Amino acid sequence: MEATQVKSETTAAPKEDQKKLPEFKAPKKKRKWVKRVIALVVIVVIIAFLLSRCMGAGKQIISSAYLPYTASMEDMTVSVSGTGTIEPIQSYNVTTLVSGEILEAPFEEGQTVHKGDVLFRIDAKDVENNIEQLQLNVRSAQLALDDLLKTQSDNQKDRNITAKDAGIITELHVEQGDTVTVGTVIADVLDRDHMKLKVPFHAADAAGFYVGQTATVTVNGTSSTLTGTVAEIAATDEVGAGGTLVRQVTIQVNNPGVLSETSQGTASIGGAACAASSNFTYAASAQITAKASGDLDILNVKEGDRVSVGQIIGVIAEADLDIQIENARIALENAQLSLKNAQEKLDDYTITSTIDGQVIEKNLDVGDNINGMSSSGTTVTYPAVIYDRSQLTFEMDIDEQDISQIQVGQKVEITADALDGQSFTGVVDKININGTTASGHTSYPVTVLVDGSPEELYPGMNVSAKIIVEEVGNVLVLPVEAVERGNTVLVAKEGCLDEKGNVVDVTATEERQVTLGRNDDNYIEIVDGLEEGEVILAPSPQGSNMMEAMMGMG
Repeated sequence: MEATQVKSETTAAPKEDQKKLPEFKAPKKKRKWVKRVIALVVIVVIIAFLLSRCMGAGKQIISSAYLPYTASMEDMTVSVSGTGTIEPIQSYNVTTLVSGEILEAPFEEGQTVHKGDVLFRIDAKDVENNIEQLQLNVRSAQLALDDLLKTQSDNQKDRNITAKDAGIITELHVEQGDTVTVGTVIADVLDRDHMKLKVPFHAADAAGFYVGQTATVTVNGTSSTLTGTVAEIAATDEVGAGGTLVRQVTIQVNNPGVLSETSQGTASIGGAACAASSNFTYAASAQITAKASGDLDILNVKEGDRVSVGQIIGVIAEADLDIQIENARIALENAQLSLKNAQEKLDDYTITSTIDGQVIEKNLDVGDNINGMSSSGTTVTYPAVIYDRSQLTFEMDIDEQDISQIQVGQKVEITADALDGQSFTGVVDKININGTTASGHTSYPVTVLVDGSPEELYPGMNVSAKIIVEEVGNVLVLPVEAVERGNTVLVAKEGCLDEKGNVVDVTATEERQVTLGRNDDNYIEIVDGLEEGEVILAPSPQGSNMMEAMMGMG
């Protein structure tokens, strides 16, 4: 290989005294401006990137803040809920008003007893002895009263003021409350309804007359005649006018109302005429007098009253005897009352069941001393406890806003915490309008009877209950949680939801007023404002929290 020799060129070193050219440098202010522009561009790019990410995330958050709910036709049960504690329909906590040793206790725990069955018989010797003494006291008091009443009866005839004749009271000489003595004139009696005519008949004619015979009476100065009856015939004859023998005959007639003691008349009997005329007199004119002394306790007539023969017009009181009789009555009543109380107390020594039921507890037996009930702190122990579990019941408090919906006879659905998976039914038995107010709210106790008295339910168990107010079918409803804004809802329009029903654009909605109706635990009725199949949006709890977090970051 042929080698080529190249002569290298050499550069002459500058001379030290040769002048060096100046180096170019950018101004300091211009360099700072460029850096700032570059930094600004970077910041703008970053902000734009972040905004695009935030807008996407915000849209996602806003969409997830709402849930869609579809209006549908459903069956709905309207109910009112509450809680209560199971109790037997009746219970009897045995107590006693007396104390003593138990002689009999013919029952056992778990046994079924009936109303009236003897539970405890307590020693009552002292009470029985006392009753015997009180019975003697009653008999003694009765004898004392009977003796006084007999004395009063014996004196009663003289104390009764009696009319001996019938007639009119023309004058009262005393007043009720006056003190009278034997012979005191009480009243004047005049018989104006009957008149007597006493006329002479020839003795020979009168010898054939008899009492009760019919007579004809003529009133002087008139042509009227009256029919009368011979009331009395004199026993002896007397010398009449002209020296003839006559006999006085008394005839009684009814007063037609015009006769008085100034009227005169004649009479004929059996065809024989009287020997002379005479004045009429009233049939009876008498005075009623007192036969005993004392205060006029009763006076039951007044002037002008008509009285009959034997009528009692007043009573004279015997003060001393009346007081004795009253005291004797009081003594008898006190003795009888004491006996009654002792006999009732004796009944307390035999304790019987007041209900049909099962003995839940028996805490005392023969030989024990019984004394009502015993207590230790807040615990009370009864001699025995009886439950009537033929029917179970409980009471639940209903709020004042719901009580108007509750009616006797409504069905009740019942569950118990202690009986998981089991349910029972009952019926509203009683609604008590005596409410209880606390913190401005009033509740009313409602009594529920459990159907069938299931054995699984024990007295004392806590239960939850729903009173079925109404069962309706095929009504337009929304879930309860979908209506949180009162009667205003957001109705989804086209573009609001994607094909899967997810919310993608909350702006594609409209606000609409709806009319709400009944509701239960799950649904609320839409009476007006929506149609079946329409979708409404309601805030979801998760979305609401996310929105609040974003607003907090801002």
